[in-house]
Amino acid sequence: MLFKQFVDDDLGCASYLVGDEHAGLAVVVDPGYRIEPYLEEAERRGIRLTAVLETHNHADHVSGHGRLALEHGLAVHIHEAAGAQYPHEPLADGTEIELGDVVIRTVHTPGHRPEHCAFAVSDRSRGDEPWLVLTGDSLFVGDAARPDLAVEAHDGAEDLFRSLHRLAELGDGVEVYPGHVAGSLCGGAMSSKASTTIGFERRFNHALIEDHDEFVGLALGPQPPRPPNMERIVEHNRGPFVGAQPPLEPVSDTREAVVLDVRPVRAFASGHRPGAVNVPISGPSFATKAAFVLPDRPVVVHADDEAEAERARRALNAVGIFEVAGWQPGGGDERVEPVTMDELERLLAAGEVEVLDVREADERDAGFIPGTDHMPYRNVRQAAENGLVNGTQVVTICESGARAAVAASVLKATGIDARPVAGGIADWRARGGEVASFRRCGGGH
Repeated sequence: MLFKQFVDDDLGCASYLVGDEHAGLAVVVDPGYRIEPYLEEAERRGIRLTAVLETHNHADHVSGHGRLALEHGLAVHIHEAAGAQYPHEPLADGTEIELGDVVIRTVHTPGHRPEHCAFAVSDRSRGDEPWLVLTGDSLFVGDAARPDLAVEAHDGAEDLFRSLHRLAELGDGVEVYPGHVAGSLCGGAMSSKASTTIGFERRFNHALIEDHDEFVGLALGPQPPRPPNMERIVEHNRGPFVGAQPPLEPVSDTREAVVLDVRPVRAFASGHRPGAVNVPISGPSFATKAAFVLPDRPVVVHADDEAEAERARRALNAVGIFEVAGWQPGGGDERVEPVTMDELERLLAAGEVEVLDVREADERDAGFIPGTDHMPYRNVRQAAENGLVNGTQVVTICESGARAAVAASVLKATGIDARPVAGGIADWRARGGEVASFRRCGGGH
């Protein structure tokens, strides 16, 4: 058997190359929009790609199935309930795809989405039983998929309960390779581990419980934020094929665009274009953060060089942002001076600023600075545009400083005098600063 896992660390997405190396045939499962790694691996191994298999219409990233179909003539297979508007081969429960001695059997596993499927993979040279299962957005390592993105959450949870137990019946020794690892918004507590086994998950995964009502109650509990651009991304993945984008070019005119400065925070602070938003490409979850905070306008990327700008463009495309007008070298006359911990303590004591804790609610509940307000970084643009952030000066803080810097740049771009804290809650704790906590009762505040 030929088997290769690819993980997009920025998005927390996993895709797979599966086939028979002796027969020289393979398929790609859940490809990302950047298809070059699959092509390079296939060429390195001397195999021919024959098809694309999709577990479902993805909501957090644009699939590469359109590029593989348009540029390489691959057929796309997806469940008939997906409503795909492109040429495809419909999958149904039990559909089998043979690649030499390797057989990929479709297991319909609705819950995350009605069309969702898993793929049980057998190697007939060693037996008919499945060796591994690609679970997509159903069973994760240490968690299960959220049920609220495509249908009413209770209906999704009901389907997901049945689907998870169907997967558990495959056998304890079957290896599990999910569609996501930690960093994705499609589950709440998934591990960063890239694989597991059915047996391990039966023992340790809280989602594989036998009690139906308990499972549904847990599944309907607090969820991560919905992926940014979700509806747009689903339509890209359901609709006509999305092909490759033209090369990124230098531009001079940015009047109709928003400037996205992807340089490190320190470089941005030392000089940037007025109105620019800073999301460093070197930081975690770049594409997701950018999609949360950018307005619906064409984007001009400010970067250290063309290669960095091109990396940013590819990542933006992956989350459905295709209106990238071009790039320019970063820099400018506007500067921002981060707030030190000593200065933050003085400002809080004097009551001279509005301090926004821009972490998620569960992070803030576990420990926050008394006297600060709460607003996740992903919401600050909308709040500022609606007049909900109106301090004469705003200071932003998060756990380590990364999201605070993003939030401050967004606020400053809307005309609010905002500065990020250099460091974060962890540093405040380390210096002995006062921290309060808020424990949830029941399902919310």
